[in-house]
Amino acid sequence: QVQVVESGGGSVQPGGSLNLSCVVSGSIFTIYTMGWYRQPPGQQREFVADHTLSGTTNYADSVKGRFTISRDNAKKTIYLTMSNLKPEDTGVYYCNVFVRSTSGETFHDLWGQGTQVTVSS
Repeated sequence: QVQVVESGGGSVQPGGSLNLSCVVSGSIFTIYTMGWYRQPPGQQREFVADHTLSGTTNYADSVKGRFTISRDNAKKTIYLTMSNLKPEDTGVYYCNVFVRSTSGETFHDLWGQGTQVTVSS
């Protein structure tokens, strides 16, 4: 069983900062890609950023230069540092991972429960 748990959401004023964390636990052999998605109110879930096992990072154009994704493989944790937040960054932020378990199974799309980020004055 593999579990994905996010933390760190909250409310902040425009221009502020927030840090999100996502921990993966369970019988894990390898974590390939770890990433963040968000779902703005009334909209579909969208890609924010991801971090591959090889160290490659990718960002949505809307967050480039403001968000930074980082990863601690020893802690099986991924972080999202968000700065200069805008009201349009509001939404539920979800962690997504691609892992291989110790039994050899691969799980391409494991999601956490999400954490709310609200940017408002």
